[in-house]
Amino acid sequence: MAAAFAIESANYQRFTFARDGKILTAFITSDHPVNGVDAIMHDELATIFTDLQRDADSDIIILSAKGRAFCAGGDFDWFAEQIDDPAKFRSIAWDAKRIVSGLLEMEKPIICRLNGAAAGLGATIALLCDIIIADEKALIGDPHVKVGLVAGDGGALIWPQLIGYAKAKELLMTGDLLTAVEAKELGLINYALPADQLDAKVSEICGKILGNPKWAVRWTKTVTNIPLKALAAQLMDASIGYESVSNFLDDRREAVAAMAEKRAPNLTGE
Repeated sequence: MAAAFAIESANYQRFTFARDGKILTAFITSDHPVNGVDAIMHDELATIFTDLQRDADSDIIILSAKGRAFCAGGDFDWFAEQIDDPAKFRSIAWDAKRIVSGLLEMEKPIICRLNGAAAGLGATIALLCDIIIADEKALIGDPHVKVGLVAGDGGALIWPQLIGYAKAKELLMTGDLLTAVEAKELGLINYALPADQLDAKVSEICGKILGNPKWAVRWTKTVTNIPLKALAAQLMDASIGYESVSNFLDDRREAVAAMAEKRAPNLTGE
């Protein structure tokens, strides 16, 4: 009989892991100063949630990060590569959908320990977790539009479901960031706490969940996610398609260049 699968055997480059009994913590761990998503991390995000589900010795997952940020969205060097060679953007479309579906299809509860800023895809990943417990000083937002992209990798899916369409559209179309306290007040996240209280609250929630019958918990999550999975099936092909098209536009190139150069963009509408 084959040995039971353990996540550590998968040799992830952008994640590290820690165990505490039936609790498994996955840390985003990158050399990038704010854990920006590069090609390697994007590839790994497309498989890690399936692998965390398969991990034999865990019943609850905590997703957090090493460093001062959780995940501040796409790495600008990677953006530049995709602008110069749009085929590189097109090639990640399948994985972009798998990131969202992987999170929604997990049966195990997943808690986001939001240790710092979460933006773009980083915010999507955090918000698709079941419970989000944030450092009150963390910022969270989806500024895809500020770098000339459609918020197609899950932001347009999850933000309206959590805070309603009016506020979600405002935030997605402006690209404004919220403090964790503001996010909590809107119902976007569950808790916004001082950094030194994060671990205690995560431990408290884990204890409550683990104190309940495992399959009742898992399948309650499963049925609760059915509408989100149905909505993802309706939206994600178009979302990723529109995002891919926006990567071809002149204003996309200019927005990324302006942000990298810390200046106002000269947008043309093209």
